[in-house]
Amino acid sequence: MPSEKQVRWSQLRVGITVLVALLTLAVLIFLMTGTTGLFTRKIMLRAYVDDAGGLRVGAPVRLEGVDIGNVTGIRVVPDPQRRMVPVEILMKITTKFEDSMTTGCQASLATAGVLGEVYINIDCRSQRGAPLQNNAELQTQQSPQLEDVVRASQGTLQNVNVLVKQLSDILNYIQSGKGSIGKIIYDSTLYDRANATLSQLQNIANEINSPKGSLGKLLSSDELYVKVNTAIDNLNKVIDEANSGQGTVGKFLKDPSLYDNANKMVAGGNQLVSDINAGKGTLGKLAKDQAMANKIDNTITRLDNITTGLDKGEGSAGKLLKDPKLYDNTNDLLVETRDLIKAVRQNPKKYLTIYLKIF
Repeated sequence: MPSEKQVRWSQLRVGITVLVALLTLAVLIFLMTGTTGLFTRKIMLRAYVDDAGGLRVGAPVRLEGVDIGNVTGIRVVPDPQRRMVPVEILMKITTKFEDSMTTGCQASLATAGVLGEVYINIDCRSQRGAPLQNNAELQTQQSPQLEDVVRASQGTLQNVNVLVKQLSDILNYIQSGKGSIGKIIYDSTLYDRANATLSQLQNIANEINSPKGSLGKLLSSDELYVKVNTAIDNLNKVIDEANSGQGTVGKFLKDPSLYDNANKMVAGGNQLVSDINAGKGTLGKLAKDQAMANKIDNTITRLDNITTGLDKGEGSAGKLLKDPKLYDNTNDLLVETRDLIKAVRQNPKKYLTIYLKIF
């Protein structure tokens, strides 16, 4: 039977074992859940915001999304100079990333997801300022909170509500069979017309597929293909002849004399226009000589007067054109001449016999 001393020693060893196990478990839990490390040097930082926005003590502090520490304290400071940002946030962070952190870093409240935990996010991308020291103050930047987002979205939600109501009214109006869209959906006559149109199109397609009719012959007969192929061959032949300088078209394209003649013609035309503008030659005088222009105008005026007189029947020429008696007399003369010629032809002896009478 063990003595009392042995029992107490056994109890003491059990207690020490349990105590060591508890300490080991606490250290493991701290290492697994902590973000700074057990033996890493740490520094304290401060930041001031206008509203904590649901931030709690122990919330993670992250550098560009990487956990580097925790929030150790949140309080409202009665400092008149910080009336606009009265909430002080104390943070303990590791110096593991001190090479990337300067006094130009900015802290902001962020949310993990829409309804997730609020944490401190530090942005050090600017890389400006001196290295961070213990108890340094970080600049803060405003970030929209969930309440601000909801408040800003109220107007949008109201507009969406109005839009949904309007769409509901439109759908009800369409379902009642009113308006163009309602008639298109619910009027059976449109279906009948569409069905009739499709039937007609089907008949046309059948006629096209059949060898009857113009379109059917165009699609099924090889004659059109042969003719088109022959026409393309002839066209290629014409193009080849033109490229080789044969024929009229080929000479127009390849013969340089045509270009020379055209160039000479254009040069002559330019010279003619220049001479006319300079007042040389007959055309130049007609274009530039005012006396000639006056003579032409006078001549045209006199011709117009003569034409006007003839049209009015004035003078001999006017009477010849306008007097109906001249037409009647001329017509009678022609009739009598025709009768005389007819009578001579019928009885030439009567008119052509010569009687010679001597005493």
